[in-house]
This record gives sequence, structure tokens and C-alpha cells, in this order.
Amino acid sequence: MATLYDTLGVPMHATEEEIKRAYRKAAMKWHPDRNAGAEEVARATFQEIRDAYAILSDAGQRKVYDAVYAEQMRQWEAQRARHDEAQAQREAAERAADEAAYAEMVSHAMRFADEGHNRDVLFGVLLGRQCEPGRAAQIADSVAALQASRREAAANRASPEAAEATSQGSAGASTGEPEPATTNAGAEPTAGHDTYDAHAAHAQSGKRDEAPREAHAAGGFSSLWFQFLNGLRF
Repeated sequence: MATLYDTLGVPMHATEEEIKRAYRKAAMKWHPDRNAGAEEVARATFQEIRDAYAILSDAGQRKVYDAVYAEQMRQWEAQRARHDEAQAQREAAERAADEAAYAEMVSHAMRFADEGHNRDVLFGVLLGRQCEPGRAAQIADSVAALQASRREAAANRASPEAAEATSQGSAGASTGEPEPATTNAGAEPTAGHDTYDAHAAHAQSGKRDEAPREAHAAGGFSSLWFQFLNGLRF
């Protein structure tokens, strides 16, 4: 709101001398004789300058003007504050309504996505509910991407479980025990069809003496072998 001080181009706390100098400068600038071709505008502006100076150059009138102006400024500021508050309330209500509408559209899209519908179906459903095309496309894209992410996460969780079950099944199927190798007893050597010499008889006797020791050693080794296998299985 322009004031008399603004008309003269001085601040409200200007001195009488400052007001006088400002008036002279403004009067010379806007005198009709100095504004050929724009006399009407200059004349109107020059009159405003004279009226402002007439009030501000008189101490009594200036005091009354300052009081009236201060009261007008308080009223103007109060009115402006009420206007700003009302505007803020309207904007808050509009934002709340917009957010509620957006949440409702997202809820509809999520419901159809949970039923297995693709992005294009979601977009069509939102358009059918009077959703603005740009917002409908944004919601459809976001919901479709969310559903795809959820399906991928579920698949990733299921894969390790399936692999573990397969591994346990393979281990359970392998229950056979390797059988220890069997050795065929060697046939008794023969020196001929007729007779055995003394050396062959002595060697045969020695083999008969070593057989119990070999059988005992083989039995111990076989026992250890089965203990080892049982340890692997259990």
C-alpha cells in the first residue's frame, strides 16, 4: 500500500528538511512543463506530490496521518493474516483430499494386482475411476513393479528350501554299504602229479602255521573298516 512518504520518496522517519528536498526534486521531475507529450500523466503525478507535501510538511497533519496510517496498517495486516490463514486452510484441505484420493486409487490397483492382473489392466481400472491419466500411469507402474518384486522375493525364498529338500532326499537314498573285497583262497601248489619233495612239504606246513595269524589280522582290519563306515553313516 503506497503512502505519502512513498510519493515523495522518503522514509517515514524523514526530517522536515529531507521532506522539503524530496518535494523539490519530485516537483521538478514531474512538472507538466518538463514533460512535453505526457502532460496529463505529469499533471496528475505533480498534484499527488503537492498533496503529499502539504500534509507531511505540517507537523499536526503529519501526526494525524501517521496515526491514521498506523491504524490502517494494523487493519490491513490483520486482514492479510486472515486471508493467509484461510488460504492455508484451503490448501491443507485440498492436499488432504488429494492424498485420500491417491490412497484410494492405490488401494484399488493393489487389489486387482493381488488378483493377478497385469499393468495394463490396472491402468484401465484407474481410468475407469476417473483417475487423471498421468497419475493412473504412475500408480499402475508402481504397483506392477511392487508385485513383481514381491514375486521375485518369494521365488528366491522358495529356491533354497527346494534345494535343501532335494539334497536331503539324495542323502537319504544312499543307504547301501560297500562290501569288503573278498579274496579267493589260493590253491595249494603242487610240485607234480606223483610226489612232493621235502622242501615243498615244509613250505606247505609253514603256510598252515601262518593262516591263523593272517585270519586274525584280516578280522581286525575288517572290524575297523566297518566301524569307519558306521561312523560315516551316523
